[in-house]
Amino acid sequence: MFFNKTSSTNIKRLITFHNCLSYNINPPPESGPPPRNARVVIAGGGVMGASVAYHIAKLGWAKDTVLLDQNKIGGGTTWNSSGLLGIFKPSYSQVKLSQTSKKLYQELEARGLSTGWKECGSLNLAKTKDRMIVFRRMIAQSVLWDIKCELLTPIQCKEKCPLLNVDDLEGGLWIPGDGVGDPYQICNALTEEARRMGVTVIEHCALRKVNQTNGKVCGVETELGPIDCDFFVNCAGFWARGVGRLSEPCVKVPIHACEHYYLHTKPMSQLQQLQTMFPVVRDLDGHIYFREYKGRLLAGGFEPVAKPAFEDGKIPGSGEERVLPEDWDHFNVLLEQLLHRIPMLNDTVLDKLCNGPEAFSPDCKWIIGQAPEIMNYYIAAGLKTVGIAAAGGVGQATAEMIVNENTSFDMYELDISRFLSVHNNRKYLRDRVKEVPGLHYALQYPFSEFKTSRNLRMSPIYPKLMEAGAVFGQLMGYERPSWFDRNYVQEQVSSDWSVPYRIASTDTFGIPPWFDYVASEYDACREGAGISDYSSFAKLDIWSKGNEVVKALEYICSNGVDIPIGGIIHTGMQNKYGGYENDCSLARLAENHYMMIAPTIQQTRCQVWLRRHLPPSVELSDVTSMYTALAIMGPLTRSLLSELTDTDLSPRNFPFFTIKLLDVGHVSGIRTMNLTHTGELGYVLYIPNEFALHVYSRLMKAGEKYGMRHVGYYATRALRIEKFYAFWGQDLDTRTTPLECGRTWRVKFEKDFIGKEPLLKQREEGVKRMYIQLILDDHDHELDLWPWGGEPIYRNNKHVGICTTTGYGFTFKKQVCLGFVQNIIDGVRHIVTTDFVQSGHYEVDIAGVRYPAKVNLHSPTLPTKYPDQEREAYQATRDKGRNSVVEAVV
Repeated sequence: MFFNKTSSTNIKRLITFHNCLSYNINPPPESGPPPRNARVVIAGGGVMGASVAYHIAKLGWAKDTVLLDQNKIGGGTTWNSSGLLGIFKPSYSQVKLSQTSKKLYQELEARGLSTGWKECGSLNLAKTKDRMIVFRRMIAQSVLWDIKCELLTPIQCKEKCPLLNVDDLEGGLWIPGDGVGDPYQICNALTEEARRMGVTVIEHCALRKVNQTNGKVCGVETELGPIDCDFFVNCAGFWARGVGRLSEPCVKVPIHACEHYYLHTKPMSQLQQLQTMFPVVRDLDGHIYFREYKGRLLAGGFEPVAKPAFEDGKIPGSGEERVLPEDWDHFNVLLEQLLHRIPMLNDTVLDKLCNGPEAFSPDCKWIIGQAPEIMNYYIAAGLKTVGIAAAGGVGQATAEMIVNENTSFDMYELDISRFLSVHNNRKYLRDRVKEVPGLHYALQYPFSEFKTSRNLRMSPIYPKLMEAGAVFGQLMGYERPSWFDRNYVQEQVSSDWSVPYRIASTDTFGIPPWFDYVASEYDACREGAGISDYSSFAKLDIWSKGNEVVKALEYICSNGVDIPIGGIIHTGMQNKYGGYENDCSLARLAENHYMMIAPTIQQTRCQVWLRRHLPPSVELSDVTSMYTALAIMGPLTRSLLSELTDTDLSPRNFPFFTIKLLDVGHVSGIRTMNLTHTGELGYVLYIPNEFALHVYSRLMKAGEKYGMRHVGYYATRALRIEKFYAFWGQDLDTRTTPLECGRTWRVKFEKDFIGKEPLLKQREEGVKRMYIQLILDDHDHELDLWPWGGEPIYRNNKHVGICTTTGYGFTFKKQVCLGFVQNIIDGVRHIVTTDFVQSGHYEVDIAGVRYPAKVNLHSPTLPTKYPDQEREAYQATRDKGRNSVVEAVV
């Protein structure tokens, strides 16, 4: 049969396809029970589980490791993978993991083990100018990430792949180091190597339960018998969420399967006639990809609206039940693009259409790391159709975490602790998985937002914010205003999901549509009064009967926390590398009671870290959902708040960076902090939810004569960037130390704390990277492309770093870039000194255009309209030992 440009219904009538896979399920082999004891049990014999087993064996634990699979090794999603291995990923950590995978497969091939690896290169096509901007940004990043790539014209694209129709293309991106592999062969090679080193591999052995004692894994129960073990690794693919439910407490693995299609042709003579190796082709704007496979074309894609699989939550165990029926009506959106991009496909003989389930996480990232609920329980799942690209690196990282208790990879952005329990809700996942697969090839503009599974977590004033014209973003499921459009008239917003409220979007790489709105909100905070909803911040109460909480936090925090009652301290929580596990504010409410304010994305992560280091005598409570947090910012806020409270708000009675319980309006005992996390004058009020509307209404009424404006996240972000404040998760991470980002003065070396030794060593030897602020010159914010993060930094025409956070400085009237620079000579990192930083000429590369920049190592002094007395009081508090400044935490 042949393709022709008929409807998908006619195609179904013309063509009969056989099943995607002919299963020959053998009965379980005659064998005795599994070993009674092991160090590590791995559930899932796909390419991920095989990689973990292989790397654990290489680290010396082979004879103490058991690999289980409910069916046959490689019989899960491994068989229906496309086998693509692309190196370019959204972040450097994912790039390093993918590069490690590629190196592993090359090594296996060199040793005579079949992996199907071919370095055929990949050709990525662009139909729009914005897609070409993305490609130019990737070219700029490739210098740091050590990825060879080049831009191509449409004609050059056709030279790489003569089958293409290039009439509607703007160009392409050629990545010669990309390739393909055979997932089943890779899985078998890794498994056999693990078995050869001593790993026990057991097929047809279903997992029944994962046991724990005192919060640690102690064993598993299988249908063939129990195994006592110290570590458990959940590599169960789209079964991983179900495996997580086999323990008590349940381990939350938020993934959901959706249908994923692969189209196979019969052998094509045109492919056999090509003189060069056929590359992987990705038509990103058409949502499709295709590659050569044994003289045939294998084609697939990521449709914009995916189709969830197993919506009832019942996932078949194994065999033919997992093969989903083809849905040509659903596949038609990809088919049309394939017929357009490869014209000869219209006359090509087909073989089959495969429809196999693939699992995706709700944020379209891999899920890796130790489970928050049970220690020594590890997860490696949610690999979203790129299993072989991830497996080699993720397997090595997971093995290192288990055997060595650390890894050479920085995994924080992929760590499972980024999720809350709500992310594991099946209906939430079912709705979100409709959107997630399409993000693989979607044009990702800055600050992109999900459209599905919204309106989940909202503060009590959410309806009022909507009335005020809020345009919402979402973080950790929490709706928070990005900016406010006073002229907006509430109406149904047209989208695939018909969301009845405004979702923030940028949809450009130049001046954003929200620029003027954010500028006005910024001005309100600098010159008058602004109000912002801070409710999404993670909030924890920590206390004890005696002084145990003080001693514990002194050890966990690198700054001194034994401050006067009513004081606030900003501190990092360092790990054994000296890097940041958390960056937070601690307010001392009583002798043995603290309130912690942490970044929104840290709500689970910081609790896990604290619970694993606090003694049993210290209590910890997550109060995030108990309080509505309202920040009022600007030089007029003291006068404004004074009208609503009887408390004297003068600096003598209520100094900066302290907390008091205030009566506001008719409400008593509101936790009020004299800080704003933006460097502006103002207060943050933590209001019990039942009083939130009352306090909000009173603030808005009193604020009328002060011209108070609603302020969104983008404006507060701009305030912080200008003041050179670091962001956790962007600038600060688990390998960034206080010495590298200019916060040595916040580290109390006279006391004992986690991470002290590496910091002492770094202080003695010097830092090998340094946090800087760059102010761009010769950049027209209205005409030129903006920096959005990830731009390379050049010093004296040599690449030295990358921008981690960027934004427009409304006071500078220039673009501001924050990032780290290094001193690399002949591939060796040298000490970075102040003289080194200040003596260079800097440029920032924005999509191939370099802009000169002025460098700052300290927070700049910004022009202000504060009254002189207030400015002096603020500056005095800020400069006093440089110990009380509260910088941005989210």
